[in-house]
Amino acid sequence: MRESRLFKIVYYLLDKGRATAPELAKKFRVSVRTIYRDIDVLSEAGIPIYAEADSDGDIHLMNHFVLDKAVLSEDEKQEILAALQSLSVAQSIDNNDTLSKFSAIFNVNLENWLEVDVSRWGNNENANQTFQMLKSAIIHRKTVKIIYADSCGVIRERKIHPLKLMYQAKGWYVKAYCMEKEEVRLFKLTRMLECELTDEAFPYCAFTEKTEIPQKEYHTITLRFPKEMAYRVYDEFDPTQVQRQENGDFIAAAKMPEDAWLIGFLSSFGTQVDILSPAYLKDILAEQAKLIYEKNAG
Repeated sequence: MRESRLFKIVYYLLDKGRATAPELAKKFRVSVRTIYRDIDVLSEAGIPIYAEADSDGDIHLMNHFVLDKAVLSEDEKQEILAALQSLSVAQSIDNNDTLSKFSAIFNVNLENWLEVDVSRWGNNENANQTFQMLKSAIIHRKTVKIIYADSCGVIRERKIHPLKLMYQAKGWYVKAYCMEKEEVRLFKLTRMLECELTDEAFPYCAFTEKTEIPQKEYHTITLRFPKEMAYRVYDEFDPTQVQRQENGDFIAAAKMPEDAWLIGFLSSFGTQVDILSPAYLKDILAEQAKLIYEKNAG
């Protein structure tokens, strides 16, 4: 906590130029005496910081001072700039300005190493707008109204308190407190048919990480794929879940939910998948293929 405050004092003075001890004490919610102790610690660490011996207690840094190796190594500077770059991927002007200022302070030029585009094929700009809206809602703690299509096919309005954007299993989700269910849940961005940012604020302290989504126990599904399906196998499975056979085939084993999603997933491989276990999935998949044929046969 103290180290964080010391760091913030330096940046506050870099931004403002100078400040009084009472001003810093009020900003960082500590006593004036604590501020003077912090100044002593910074001075001993090699930061050229000075406190005037007058009634106002004017505190300032030496002219032309820039934050250098006295506080951060070159790797640490790069890590800070990289973190800021990752926050700027949603085209936030404020973040870009912050990145420019820190680059100037550190005298480091960071390459643009990250870009995020959450739109579907076809250049759907709505997905990027939704991403940006949810990011703003998380930062400013604003309630969001969404029209959501759940995994049961039900489409209805939800009010959520967004807590965190997550990328998981090749898709973007928002971890949010659902006011209807009164618990923290994951909502997939592609299932948000409409998204509206409201002015209704919510306190973050009301939601703790203890409210986790219950983990279900899934059975292991074992599948065989021909060598021609290497690209799909490594798209869908972690390398630790895949074994390459002598003839070039792949055996993949992973725990998956046995539901409509799994049947759709298996069907997407057409004739290029062989279910090894559990055996009863063969009959379910065959019946699904039969229904598809009957529905689409001329």
